[in-house]
Amino acid sequence: MTWFRSRPLRSRLALLTATAVAMAVAAVSLACWFVTRAQLEAELDSSLRSLKLDDRVANTLALACARGDDSPVQLTGSYTATVQLVLSNGKVCTYGPAAIPAQPDDLAVARAQVPDALHTTTAEDGSEMRVYTYPVQQGPLGIGASVARPLSEIDNSMSTLRWVLLLVSGIGVVGAGAAGLWVARTGLEPVNRLTGAVEHVAATEDLTVRIPAEGEDEIARLSRSFNAMTAALAVSRDRQSQLIADAGHELRTPLTSLRTNIELLARSEQTGRALPPEDRRALMASVKAQMTELAALIGDLQELARPDAAQPGPLEVVPLHTLLRSALDRARLRGPELTFVTDLAPWYVRAEPAALERALVNVLDNAVKFSPPRDTIEVTLMRGELTVRDHGPGVAPDELPHVFDRFWRSPSARSLPGSGLGLSIVARTVQQAGGTVTLAAAEGGGTAAVLRLPGAPTPPPSVVADEGVDQA
Repeated sequence: MTWFRSRPLRSRLALLTATAVAMAVAAVSLACWFVTRAQLEAELDSSLRSLKLDDRVANTLALACARGDDSPVQLTGSYTATVQLVLSNGKVCTYGPAAIPAQPDDLAVARAQVPDALHTTTAEDGSEMRVYTYPVQQGPLGIGASVARPLSEIDNSMSTLRWVLLLVSGIGVVGAGAAGLWVARTGLEPVNRLTGAVEHVAATEDLTVRIPAEGEDEIARLSRSFNAMTAALAVSRDRQSQLIADAGHELRTPLTSLRTNIELLARSEQTGRALPPEDRRALMASVKAQMTELAALIGDLQELARPDAAQPGPLEVVPLHTLLRSALDRARLRGPELTFVTDLAPWYVRAEPAALERALVNVLDNAVKFSPPRDTIEVTLMRGELTVRDHGPGVAPDELPHVFDRFWRSPSARSLPGSGLGLSIVARTVQQAGGTVTLAAAEGGGTAAVLRLPGAPTPPPSVVADEGVDQA
C-alpha cells in the first residue's frame, strides 16, 4: 500500500484501470468457461440418450454376454460409444476399449428400481467416462444397457477454449493498462498545467499567471477558481502596497513638521539663545498638535490593518441613540462655534460598541471639518436611519465614488487636518453591523451622510427608561 501511494497519480490510475479490467475480464472468462462446459456436458448427455439400443441389438448383445463375447459394437449414428450390459445379478459385459465399473445406480436400473441413471465414472484404463444407463429387458433377469462416451471430447474443446480465453484476457489487460495510462495522461494534463502554475507562483510570486479554462467540467471550474484566487491575491497585494505607500506619505508630513519644531527647540538649547515665550508656546502647541495627529493616524491604521473579512469584536445589542449622544458631546468640543440640531428616536442595533461609536465620531467630525463657522449641523435618527447634514461646500459629483476609499481626500480638503481614513472606517464598521452608508449632496447645499442600520431586540423597559431620549 505504501508503494502504491508513492507512485505518481497517473501510474496509480493506470494500475487501477488495468486491475479493474483484469478482474472484469477474469470474471467474464470464468463465466464463459463454466457456461460453455455446462452446455457441452448437456449436449453430451443428450447425445448419449439418443444412442439407445434397439431390441434386436440388445438381444444380440445379451446372447453374446451369455457366451462371454466382448467384441466392440458399432452403433448406428455418427458416434462410436462403449456399451456394456449390466445384469440384475451383478454380471457386467463390456463391449468397448476398457471396462467401466458398474455403479449402484446401474444395478438399480437393471433391477427396475429407477427408470434410468446418468453419471460420470472412471474406466479401467483411467479415462473419465460419461455413462447413461437405461433398462432394455425386464423380468426375472433384468438387464440394463449402459452407453458411455469419454469426457476427453469435452476436455479437448475446453482446453482450447481455456487457452483462447487466457490469450484474450492477457491482450485485454495489457490493452486496458495502455489505455488507462493514455487516459490518465490525457485527463490529468490540465491538472499538470495547474500544478505547474502553482509551482511557478510559489517560486516566483508572479500572480499574473492565468490558466486557460474551457468547458464546464471539474478541471475547468478548478482552473477558474485558481485564476480568481490569484487575481484576488494580486489585488490584495496591490492594496497592501498602496496602503503602505499612502501611510508613508501621510506620516511624512506630520513627522517632517515635528522634526523641524524639535530641531528648533534643540538648536535653541544648544546655542543658549532662548526663544521668545510666545514663539516657544506656539512651537510647543504645534508639536502637541502634530503628536495628536500622529496618534490619530496610527489608530486609524491599526483599525484598517485588520483584513476586510476579519471578525469584529463581540457583538452586543447597544442603543444607537445613546452612542450618538456621546459622539455629539465630543463633536461639540471640536466645533464649539457650531450649532447642532438633533432629533434622536430610540433605536437598538447589534454591533461592536467601541467601533460603532468611533464611526459615529468620524461622521460628525467630517461634518464639523467642512462646516463654515457659526453654522448648523442637523443630526436626525429615525427608525434606524441616521442622517448627518452639514452646510459646507459639499462634494463634487465626480468625487462621490471615492469618498470611502482609503487615504482619499478631495483637493479642497488637502489643507485641512485628517488622514483620509475616517470614512473608510465608517463604511467598514457599518458593513460589519449589516448596514449601509451613503454620502450625497444635500438639497440647498452641503453634504448629507446617511447610515442605515438594522434593528435588534429592544432591551427591558427599565433599561430603556434609564437611557432616556434626546429630542429637539
